Amino acid sequence: MSYNIIRPTAEGQPVIDAPVVEQIRSHLQEDGWTLLRGFRPDMAAFSALTTALCRKITFDPAREYGDANTQKVDAGTGPIGLHTENGNTPVCPDIVAFYSPVAAFEGSQTTVCDGREVYGAMSDTQKARWQRDMIVERYLPEELWKRYLANEHPAISRPDEVTPEHVEQFRAAIPNQDFDMLDDGGINYRLTVAPVRGSALSGGQGFANAVLGPSHNYAPPRYRFGDTDLVSEDEIEEMRALAEACTHEINWQDGDIAVLDNTRVMHGRRAIIDTNRQLFIGMGNV
Repeated sequence: MSYNIIRPTAEGQPVIDAPVVEQIRSHLQEDGWTLLRGFRPDMAAFSALTTALCRKITFDPAREYGDANTQKVDAGTGPIGLHTENGNTPVCPDIVAFYSPVAAFEGSQTTVCDGREVYGAMSDTQKARWQRDMIVERYLPEELWKRYLANEHPAISRPDEVTPEHVEQFRAAIPNQDFDMLDDGGINYRLTVAPVRGSALSGGQGFANAVLGPSHNYAPPRYRFGDTDLVSEDEIEEMRALAEACTHEINWQDGDIAVLDNTRVMHGRRAIIDTNRQLFIGMGNV
């Protein structure tokens, strides 16, 4: 996987204009991710870039907002396993962008892993197993699922507007999901996903999912193939080792922006040593 870096032209101003956006799209198609360095953007420029790349902006209900289109990244200080962003949600974003106005002096490198490369390294037995549809099951508290539904349902915009009718409309709109309403207001949520999938931007098959990732703001999920075939910790660790061999690091500099094809490239993070860092995320679908 190439380490693509887009820089301002020598004769031009360091602005993220239409030609830069086209370069980003080209890099996403070819290699699945790219890094913008030297543009000195602010939050407004980062938000505008997210809007230019994505037809519809999506959010994580457990995160604080940076502005109308972006959110803060805050997941503790420990290392974060490789995952696709919101990979266990019914509307998984196609594109994810990260902006680091203040980079850490040490640690906190973002890890990136091309799922297509992982798939190519898998054995025939692994490919046969992980190409099956997989069920993700987890508990979601009322506050989180209502915030998510308020963002995704076209008729509402606030959690306090959610009605049982909106819930059933959303259930019917996405056939690969189901859930049970619980007495405490939370839900037991089930989603069928494809651990090996084609990129929404460039096709091809890749191991791109959230099985290796964190559950920092959520209850840990349970993974299974079919009704009873549970995914074991040994299987997950086996795939984690395979993916690590295909992983590269982004050593952030102040003002960097990384853009990823979230349907092909998984990302994570090394442990944070220098806590004087800032990172924002913008994501959406094309």
